[in-house]
Amino acid sequence: MTHTSVSPNGVDALLLDYNGVLGLQPSTGMWTRLADLAEWPDRHLPSFQEAFWAPRNAYDAGELSDLAYWAKVLGHHPGPRWLRTLRAADTAMWTRTDPRVLDILYRARIAGLTMVLLSNAPAHLSNVLDATDWRRELMVDALYSARLALCKPDPAAYEHALAATGVADPARVLFVDDREDNCRAAAELGLRTLHYAGQPADLEQQLLLALADSAGS
Repeated sequence: MTHTSVSPNGVDALLLDYNGVLGLQPSTGMWTRLADLAEWPDRHLPSFQEAFWAPRNAYDAGELSDLAYWAKVLGHHPGPRWLRTLRAADTAMWTRTDPRVLDILYRARIAGLTMVLLSNAPAHLSNVLDATDWRRELMVDALYSARLALCKPDPAAYEHALAATGVADPARVLFVDDREDNCRAAAELGLRTLHYAGQPADLEQQLLLALADSAGS
C-alpha cells in the first residue's frame, strides 16, 4: 500500500529516490549472473545476496573502494580484470529505468516542477547515472551517498537535498522513496512524503494534486 503525508500547501519541488522508484529492481536472472561472475559456491543465491548486502551501506557511503567492497563480499581480493567485470555487472543491475515513471516525470518537468535526485549509490554507479539523458534533462541536481559520505535516512542527506531544490519551506517539497524508513525520516524534517509501492498511477496522482495545489496557492 502507498502511504502519503499530506500538506495543505502546494509543492514547488520533487525530491526523488532512484532505485525502486525511477530505477527498476534487478531481476533474478541478473542476480544469478552476478553470483556466477563472483564464482559463488554452488550458485546459492540467498547466501550471495546476504554477502552482497552486508557491506553495501559502507560502500554506498563511500567508505569502501570498489576493491575493498568486493573483497568483503568474496572473502578475498579479486584481480583487476575480475574486479572490473564484477563492477560492470553490478552497475548494470541498477541502471534500468521504469518508462512509466519517466513519462510522468517528464510531464511534471514540462509543467515546471523542480526535481532533485537523492540516492544511496556507490561512486561508479553515481557517475553512470549522471551521464544518462534523463538525469541531465529532468534533474536540476543529483546527490549521491558516496559523494555526500552519508546515506539516507541520515537527516543531513535530506538537508543537502533540500538546499539543492532552492525551496526554503520543506512542506513545499514532495519526497518520494520506496522505503518507509526513508520517508519517515523525511517527514520528521517537515517534507511532504510519498511512500512509493511500485504503482506509477499513485505517483502521477500525487504530482497532479501537488501541481494543482501549487497553481492555486
